[in-house]
Amino acid sequence: MTEKSMREYNLLSERFITLANEMKNEGKEQQMVNAALMSASGIYATYTAAGNEGGLNPTGIDKVVAVYKANLENVQKLKK
Repeated sequence: MTEKSMREYNLLSERFITLANEMKNEGKEQQMVNAALMSASGIYATYTAAGNEGGLNPTGIDKVVAVYKANLENVQKLKK
């Protein structure tokens, strides 16, 4: 990933976190906000991979799960 695309990626991530924090500050339960964000991400990941009318087969689900896992592992490395 180029430095420019990394900056854009970080800005986009920060926008989602800001929105999630706004929801939490509105009194929404943090676990509910987290679950909704994960659900929205899963819906968008499906749309990105399979289009608006399609769904993921088991292999596609495994691929998306692997991307989520790698991303979460990277986040944890950065936190340390």
